[in-house]
Amino acid sequence: MPDWPVTAAAVAGGRSPDEPIVVLEKGKVLATSAAARAEGVRRGQRARDAQSRCPELVVLKYDPVIDARAFDPVIACLEAITPGVQAIRPGMCALKARGPARFYGSEEVAAEKLLDRLETFDVPGSRVGIADGPFAAEQAARTSSARTRVQVVPPGGSPQFLAPLSVDLLEQPELTDLLRRLGLRSLGAFAQLSGTEVLTRFGPGGAFAHRLAGGADDRPVTGREVPPELTRALDFEPSVDRVDQVAFAVRAIADELIVRLTELGLVCTTLRVEVGTESGRIHEREWLHPRWFTAADVVDRVRWQLQGSGTATSELTSPVVRIRLIPEQADPVGAHVDGLWGGGPDERIHRALSRVQSMLGHGAVVSVVIGGGRGFADRQTLIPWGDPPVPPRPPDQPWPGAITGTSAGTSAGAERWPTPAPTTIFPEPIPAKVFAADGAQVSVSARGELSGVPTAFSLLPTNGPGVQVADSNKIHPITAWAGPWLSTERWWDPTTESRQARFQFQTADTRAWLFTLHQTTWQAQATYD
Repeated sequence: MPDWPVTAAAVAGGRSPDEPIVVLEKGKVLATSAAARAEGVRRGQRARDAQSRCPELVVLKYDPVIDARAFDPVIACLEAITPGVQAIRPGMCALKARGPARFYGSEEVAAEKLLDRLETFDVPGSRVGIADGPFAAEQAARTSSARTRVQVVPPGGSPQFLAPLSVDLLEQPELTDLLRRLGLRSLGAFAQLSGTEVLTRFGPGGAFAHRLAGGADDRPVTGREVPPELTRALDFEPSVDRVDQVAFAVRAIADELIVRLTELGLVCTTLRVEVGTESGRIHEREWLHPRWFTAADVVDRVRWQLQGSGTATSELTSPVVRIRLIPEQADPVGAHVDGLWGGGPDERIHRALSRVQSMLGHGAVVSVVIGGGRGFADRQTLIPWGDPPVPPRPPDQPWPGAITGTSAGTSAGAERWPTPAPTTIFPEPIPAKVFAADGAQVSVSARGELSGVPTAFSLLPTNGPGVQVADSNKIHPITAWAGPWLSTERWWDPTTESRQARFQFQTADTRAWLFTLHQTTWQAQATYD
């Protein structure tokens, strides 16, 4: 298809390809329309030079995405009448001539059928070249004209056809520049050189170009494999405003989707659900699965999305008219099978959690993901089961004022997280008292000096979760401790400024605790197992 970048860019920009148009790439003309060439515009010119030759020139920017996107329907159009079309680049494709020639009677008739098909698809001016190899066929298509749109090179005639053509057609600027300086300006002159000498002098790239120039193009033509259509859609007429009705209807396309994936040897691990409403809005969300989706899992995700699980933007305000299920990531089933010794415990855990989640809702079963922050409560993020374990705050960034130190001998200036991290973080800190050996409460000065060595603590009664009743008002002897680690948060704001000292305590029952002291108030923040 001559001037394809112009055609694609013109259609995308609402222009007619018959206008004087150029497509620019890196400030130079990449392609021109026939009207622009009639005014003297040529490929490789700069934009200013091209506009000086044609003042009414329309300049468009080259976009490879638009180029390829516009060419994909053209390939599908050709595949409707002949299989095995190979896309070389947008605007050029190749296919084996034997099959279409046998079906339509001859190569010329088959080529005319292809051109007629493109004319009905609004792709005028296409050309066809037929030869022994892709390179010679491409040059035959380029040498055809509007009157003779099919150029046929007889079998075995590719070397004679290519001989008078310029070496610039090899599209290797460094090689062609050297060949011209050696006096080899045509493909025939280059083809007369010895193949061994060409390989020795110009390397593998030069040897390949030498074979092309001699018509010995043995590259195979491989038709593209069209990916299977996995998206499933369901339209509701009339619209539906009840979640149970939608979930019941979606079961059919969910079964169809999973069966199709199974036939292809695939499993879906990421599913995008699009919900179209009567108001015209589309509510979409991507769902991940710890293993792979079954039909029941797909129905559950649709129901949760309709019920407004997750973000507030997923809540529906009008009846549903359309549901689309799109497998965003489908992996080979072999990548997710159990190991040699099985995966029974993991499978049982997954089934149990999924069952609870299907009964109680998407956010009823969560797992903990450690993210960034200054305190352990800030670092903890609860992620619903099956969602991507991505914390809201990146853990790899520096967090000034974070809990520092790993042992009693660590300096207060070091910024390292205590290891291991606490296993239980209380939703609300528990008030406590920490005593020295003489029974007085321990305090910390502004310089980090302790009024006494911590020897015991007690937890004050509280209604908050996380502490047993037996722990309240009970004296816990401290067998080992580390700290203090001083931190000042939001020092620039007097109303929210917080200066704390953090401690780690170990008791006789082998439990470890994380305590904080804010002014004169002790609080238990977390425990270690």
